[in-house]
Amino acid sequence: MGKEPLAEADITAHLAALPGWERDGHGITRTFGIRYHGGVALIVHVADIERLIGHHADIDLRWDHVRFRITTHDVGHRLTEADFVLAARIDQIAAAHEARPTEA
Repeated sequence: MGKEPLAEADITAHLAALPGWERDGHGITRTFGIRYHGGVALIVHVADIERLIGHHADIDLRWDHVRFRITTHDVGHRLTEADFVLAARIDQIAAAHEARPTEA
């Protein structure tokens, strides 16, 4: 999984392939609607995958939603291929937990 900073054109192409994820400076974000305890289960599932792939998101849990923000910390908080791989995995896990994608 590549951890070299991506060029802007590559970032744009990756975002186009991941509907719902939005650019947030040098990161990408997405929010899913899910009740608190369901959000905890979602986060644990995501954390298990993150541990296996060696990459993690910043996660914000609220009573009715979970927000993920992804950037590659060890290359100066820049976007890399690893960020988009993790985003795709989060989408799959969120769907399995019946989390509802929200509009920004």
